[in-house]
Amino acid sequence: MDIILLIIGFLIVLTGIIGSVLPILPGPLASWAGLLLLYLTKAIPFDWTVLGITLGVAILVSIIDYVLPILGTKKFGGSNYGVNGSMVGLIFGVFFGPLGIIVGPFLGALIGELIKDYKDFKKALKAAIGSFIGFLSSTLLKLAVCLVFVGIYISIFWKYKDAFFGIN
Repeated sequence: MDIILLIIGFLIVLTGIIGSVLPILPGPLASWAGLLLLYLTKAIPFDWTVLGITLGVAILVSIIDYVLPILGTKKFGGSNYGVNGSMVGLIFGVFFGPLGIIVGPFLGALIGELIKDYKDFKKALKAAIGSFIGFLSSTLLKLAVCLVFVGIYISIFWKYKDAFFGIN
């Protein structure tokens, strides 16, 4: 059973990395769930400190993820249309590979702002840049946290690997 929890936990931690880029999946919280599964194995001594701190970080980053794009958009004079457009642009951008993931949110924010006020392209462009900067900042923050969680997962597993395989 421990090996199954180990494998599922690792897959969930990796899913968190994907979720840090895609808005559909909860990146840091998914990675934390993978850490939790690791600690639920019999081979790893339960550590409330590590789980509590990582959960706090995951929740904080998840909250910041919603705030940063809004702050970036508002700072550059944009609206919620730009924020929502950025998220829709990312979803469509995923189908066009890494370049789509970068260009999609920007174009989505620009189109969103143009839907709101199609007469002022310069203002829509400025707001789209702000939305994109906020989105990119929150995505990089989530990605960094998820990569740290993967590192924690691997280091904890490595420390107790002998217990998983019955080696003393």
